[in-house]
Amino acid sequence: MLANVTVADILRPCEKRWAGFYDLALIVGGSLLIGLSAQFAVRLPFSPVPVTAQTFAVLMIGALFGSQRGGVTVLLYVIEGAAGLPVFAMGQGGAAVLLGPRGGYLVGFVVVAYAVGLLAERGWDRRIGTTVLAMLFGEALMYVFALSWLFCLRLVFRVPIGAGSILAIGLYPFIVGDLLKIVLAAIVLPSGWKLLKFTGIAEKRK
Repeated sequence: MLANVTVADILRPCEKRWAGFYDLALIVGGSLLIGLSAQFAVRLPFSPVPVTAQTFAVLMIGALFGSQRGGVTVLLYVIEGAAGLPVFAMGQGGAAVLLGPRGGYLVGFVVVAYAVGLLAERGWDRRIGTTVLAMLFGEALMYVFALSWLFCLRLVFRVPIGAGSILAIGLYPFIVGDLLKIVLAAIVLPSGWKLLKFTGIAEKRK
């Protein structure tokens, strides 16, 4: 099996002219997909951070696109939202969202996509066990950014972000959903590689 490549690399056209269009289409399309996944959101009465599907989209884009394309895709999504496009959860947009309770998650998404992409480039997305570890690492990175920003908002800037603890607001409500996303990724990604191998597509790019 090919080393140091992702699914997007396998499917990338060989001609440079088309390869550039392919990369651009992935990045723009991926950013729009994250924006769409953010609209599958559920408000929580005790937290300013809604439950959304965008974390799964970010993890998958990192694994499928690789570090550079994945990181740029999520960065473009954040820029689109900061510029005012309604791509953040609940159809919101604007720099104020980045400065609010969700800011840490959104900034962390860029790092998560890049890090998961690096692991995928090293073959971590081809087996169930390593895929789970890659997704767990990505989730952990996200919460480092998210919880750190929530702590800053409450303790440094004195922003009212809920009555519960930071963990009760920004971590505990999302654990079950995150575990389900990891399980789904652990099923989809290795299965995708098996399909590429079965069809011979991966072998043709050696």
